[in-house]
Parts: sequence; structure tokens; C-alpha cells
Amino acid sequence: MSKRIEDYLEERKILMDKALEELMPEPSGLASDVITAMNYTLFAGGKRIRPVLCIAGAEAVGGSADGVLPVACALELIHSYSLIHDDLPALDNDDFRRGKPTNHKVFGEAVALLAGDGLLTLAFNLMARHGLEKKVERKALLRVIDLISSAAGYTGMVGGQVADITYEGKDPDPTVVEYIHTHKTGALIAASVTAGTVLAGGNEEEIQSINTYGQHTGLAFQIADDVLNVEGNRDVMGKEIGGDKVRGKITYPSIFGIAESKHIQTAIVDRALEALDRFDERAEPLRDLARYIINRKL
Repeated sequence: MSKRIEDYLEERKILMDKALEELMPEPSGLASDVITAMNYTLFAGGKRIRPVLCIAGAEAVGGSADGVLPVACALELIHSYSLIHDDLPALDNDDFRRGKPTNHKVFGEAVALLAGDGLLTLAFNLMARHGLEKKVERKALLRVIDLISSAAGYTGMVGGQVADITYEGKDPDPTVVEYIHTHKTGALIAASVTAGTVLAGGNEEEIQSINTYGQHTGLAFQIADDVLNVEGNRDVMGKEIGGDKVRGKITYPSIFGIAESKHIQTAIVDRALEALDRFDERAEPLRDLARYIINRKL
């Protein structure tokens, strides 16, 4: 990873962590248990890739982090909710996430389930409040809420997760694995970067180009996850390796092998970068992020 993208990610992560700390309530009252559980996963680590992409998408068309920060925070809340639910025994049944016990291992399944629900609903409350409290273009914000809700729901992340579960143990199918990856992971990544561009006032051509970039980057991100699940370092990743094979999940390595999967993800990143040809140096963070996604170790 280049020093430039390292610095960019660290700066934006610090910004996001501060914003999230100001946003989240202190545990108190009869809801203290669920608030504690929400905070546990939200602040368990991670590079804040989705909100960083939202900020970078805004910057690519001349916007700033301040203008998209509430939506960037909402994206991280949605991502954190999805991690809590993915780790539950009914889904992936994982014991560790980022080197720490998963939410349900600490708080129990019921509270973990509700903590995920709490984060998801708070995300949309935050976006609605952004429209009520700030001088933001309402039409653009409504478009962003529509974009993110579609990416998070049955037409995106939820639908991809259902397909992922349904096809466990079945014969590998390239069409199915592409559907799973573009929906379970790719949809929210594409929505994240596109949301930033919409809020920053990008024109339709810019929005479509950024969305194309996001779709390719999101698919490459999940292929990289597949590869890391095979050859990643457990200590670096903070969770067990090889779970996809044990569960019989359909992945790119299970269909194409490791070498070809890496070749495919490189080609996909090349297409993501091509989508940015019309943009100037303000889009350099997006270019660096696409390259980082397939070279990361966790």
C-alpha cells in the first residue's frame, strides 16, 4: 500500500471516528444494553472503507468531507449492522471479528440482533435529520436515501446474503457467485461512492461514471475477501481463515482457483479505473482506493 493512500485512509478514519463518537449516545437507561452492543461493533476497528469512499466520491467532483459526513456515518452504521447479523449462528456463525469476540458472543443473540436493528434504523434517522437540520439539496438527499436503501435491502445486500446462504453446498456457478458478490458487497460500496458524488452536486455523467467505478470496485473488493479467506493471515485478519470452504460457499476461488481469481480482480479494477478517465487529480484517492482494495491484507 502506497504512503499516499495510507495517509489518506488514516486521516479520513480519524475524521470518521470522531464524527461517530459524537453521534453515538452513551449507554443509559433501560436501553443501555443495546446501546452498548451497538457501540461495541461500531468501534471494534476497521478502516471505514464505505464512508471513505463516500467522501472521496464527493471530493472527485469538488465537494468536501463536511458536506457528506452525516451520510458517510450512516453508511458505516449500515455496514456495522450487517456485520453483526452476518456473524449470528443463523448465518455465518462466526466467533471472532477483527480479533475480538463477535457481538452475539458478548451480548447474546437477542441483544446482538436488536443492536443490528438499532444501527440500521439510526442510519436512516441520521440521513433524515441531515435534511432537516442542514442546508442540503433535498432532492439530492432523497436520491441518496433511495440509492442506499436499495443497496442495503432485498435488491442489494440482503438479497445477496440470502443467495449466499441458499447456495451453500451447491455446485459452483459463475452466474450465481457474481450475483452474490455484486449484491451482498458490491451494491453498498457502489452506493457509498455514488452518494458522495450526488450530494456534492455532480452532473449525471459524473454520477454514472462514479457509479460504474463503484460497481467494479465493489466486486473486486469481495473477490479479494474470497482470496483472503483462503490465503490470508489469521492474526492479521483477526478471524479464522478457510470458513468459506468449510461452509461450502460459492466463491471465486472455488470456481476459478486463486491465480485466476486474482487475474479477474485485477481486470475488474482496471475497468474501475477506466471509469474515472474523465476526472482530474481530485479523483486520485478513488484510483488509489481501487488499487488498495485488491492489495490489502485484511
